[in-house]
Amino acid sequence: MTTGSDAPGAAGPRGNILVALQSARKSFGPVRALDTVDLTVTGGECLALVGHNGAGKSTLVNLINGNLEPTDGAVRYGFADGTDGSGQIARRRAGVRAVHQELSLCPNLTVAENVRISQRDLTGRGWRGRAARRVMAALDKIFLGHRIQPEAIVGDLTLTERQMVEVAIGFADGAEPARLVILDEPTSSLDGSIAGQLLAHVRRFCAGGGSVIFISHMLGEVFDVATRIAVMKDGRVIADREAGHFTRQSLVSAMGHVASEKAAQRVRPQGDDILSTPEGLKARRGEIVGLAGLAGHGQAEALAAFYLSQTSNWRARAPQAVFVAGDRGRDGIFPLWSILRNATLAALPRLTRRGMVDADGERTLADDWREKIGIRTDDIDNPILSLSGGNQQKVLFARALATQAPIVVMDDPMRGVDIGTKTQVYEMIRHEADAGRTFLWYSTEIDETCLCDRVFVYRNGAIAAELTGAAISEEQILSNSFEMQGQAA
Repeated sequence: MTTGSDAPGAAGPRGNILVALQSARKSFGPVRALDTVDLTVTGGECLALVGHNGAGKSTLVNLINGNLEPTDGAVRYGFADGTDGSGQIARRRAGVRAVHQELSLCPNLTVAENVRISQRDLTGRGWRGRAARRVMAALDKIFLGHRIQPEAIVGDLTLTERQMVEVAIGFADGAEPARLVILDEPTSSLDGSIAGQLLAHVRRFCAGGGSVIFISHMLGEVFDVATRIAVMKDGRVIADREAGHFTRQSLVSAMGHVASEKAAQRVRPQGDDILSTPEGLKARRGEIVGLAGLAGHGQAEALAAFYLSQTSNWRARAPQAVFVAGDRGRDGIFPLWSILRNATLAALPRLTRRGMVDADGERTLADDWREKIGIRTDDIDNPILSLSGGNQQKVLFARALATQAPIVVMDDPMRGVDIGTKTQVYEMIRHEADAGRTFLWYSTEIDETCLCDRVFVYRNGAIAAELTGAAISEEQILSNSFEMQGQAA
């Protein structure tokens, strides 16, 4: 233990130091994922970590939350009594919690049973009741009006509800109260209103003396909650300043990418609809069609129903639709396969002759799309899990766009993707649409929805409005999202 003025736990300018990385490095073989990082987090602050996918953010927080050990350097945790320590026991005593981008809940357990995994004091008779009370108190405090029950099986919850449960467990009371909560893309599965509730709780938590490490590619959220921003690039912290010292443009520039202005409105494709569902969803050839509305109101179900109707013939060599998942862990990647296999899977029918896959053609296809979409890897034979989350998502786009399918179905595919990658993908979508491909795009981000040619707003499992042209705006989308709620009251 140490108690010197430079140790975690000592008084800092804005409170006690809760965690300190001291010349921390992390290497995976020849790849240096984190390179000599010195960083402290003090009580009462919200530190935002920003940077493109692969910048080192996830590696850094995995050192802090104990999932990884540093190759060199140290990670030390400050305690309430002014002393400090290192290791897993010290991390738990310091009250460090983590909410992961890739949800870590056990789908076969109930909400209450998942609480016990991280809170080891929940033992003995009646532990389920205590777990239920803890998680429900947190849910009630953070997400007003939620309908989640502690006995619900996590696998039966929607992606939004699972994200809410994971957040609630991160902030829930326990034997050691939460003092530092790491939030890695916490709003990626939440619609605007639910995300707003979470951001408000983050501000309250920090105002009460707690601290948050906040990772988000949505810069509006960063400026909404952060008191301090650290910019990462190539495994290093290249800028670390008070949030007020950044503007949106200076922050993007510090990340190493100059964001382009919103593309001019595309000329909406004309002609007859090439698809029409019984529920009223329609699209023309070359049209980008958005599905909007509050999360969980039928958009994902509408996409799934359409996609299954187009792919039920498993023998077809030329599928009519391909799918890009937002929940890549559940619906997208094959975790035991290589990058190459994940990228080319959907294109295998046209690469197969007499039951044999053209291996050279498959590798050429994967290499072409690695270059086109900028997948950051030196070897496409590496496991898919060797990539950052954003680069895994790029592989899913490559898988879909490498096919000749005329329709691309996208279920909130930009979750956890950085602004530079988003810009690349937006341009690619427009390019493919100009070439005649049709996109059905569900997004929880209104800015993305406003890039579409036509938007269907869902409410209570049905289409509440169809918007085109100048009517596609945040005001109109939100207005129609809530309109039917008032009618039903």
